[in-house]
Amino acid sequence: MEEEEGCRCHLLDLPWEDVLVPHIFCYLPLRQIVRLQRVSKQFQALVQVHLANCRTFDLSQVGPSIPKEVFYTMLRDNKVLQNLALQNCSGWLTDKELLPVIGQNQHLLRVDLSGCARLSRHSLVAVSLTCSHLQHLGLAHCEWVDSLSLRSLADHCGGLQSIDLTACRQLKDEAICYLAKKCPKIRSLSVAVNANISDISVQEVAKNCRELVQLDLTGCLRVRNDSIRMVAEYCPKLQSLKVNHCHNVTESSLGLLRNRNVQIDVEPPLQRALVLLQDVIGFAPFVNPQI
Repeated sequence: MEEEEGCRCHLLDLPWEDVLVPHIFCYLPLRQIVRLQRVSKQFQALVQVHLANCRTFDLSQVGPSIPKEVFYTMLRDNKVLQNLALQNCSGWLTDKELLPVIGQNQHLLRVDLSGCARLSRHSLVAVSLTCSHLQHLGLAHCEWVDSLSLRSLADHCGGLQSIDLTACRQLKDEAICYLAKKCPKIRSLSVAVNANISDISVQEVAKNCRELVQLDLTGCLRVRNDSIRMVAEYCPKLQSLKVNHCHNVTESSLGLLRNRNVQIDVEPPLQRALVLLQDVIGFAPFVNPQI
């Protein structure tokens, strides 16, 4: 019995950096990894080794339950992050917590700060100065994003492929035009819920971002048919266009994109009329799928 106990192998006896971290911990959700720290000092040390080597850190699901004092402690040894997801950590995330993490991770390719309302323009400037290889950036509902910080991003992150600027209401045409000129590789762009954005921005995006695949203009009330026609002409790879609540965009321009099978979030007028008729009189009329 004593010999059997002496030969017993425990999980923590396995090589940490060669086995546990790359082959086991990489499959555990962050919520469970955080809980493992409470098991013992050995597990706490193992978790720190894992966090120091992880390429992806997604706090979006557990953010509200993580004390802000713990955030930097978790990432203090990490200098290899590629994906950082902090959306909806608005309850506690400020520049003070974020800037040290950004400053020591120059290899970041994807950063999502959507909904982080307590940050300031200094965070975006830090991202732009540190993460020159950045490809994807989420800033939805970050009203602190202004023209100067976006220009800094455009100047230093020319390889940007997608950016979400939904409800960044400080931004105007000038900033979006500058971004389009400096970042021609953009494939996905959202400037939704911004009444300042007009045809000027959309036309500049169309002329400069020829690789555009997705464009979200939801609620951009100043966008008109002329700019949509230019998107149809200059962006042959476009697959998705959102123009809901763009009251000045009509079928005369959208039809050009429908003919290319671009997904549009607004139904054709006849389709809408048939649906309304169905609701009013209570039966389903025949609808030609080609309409």
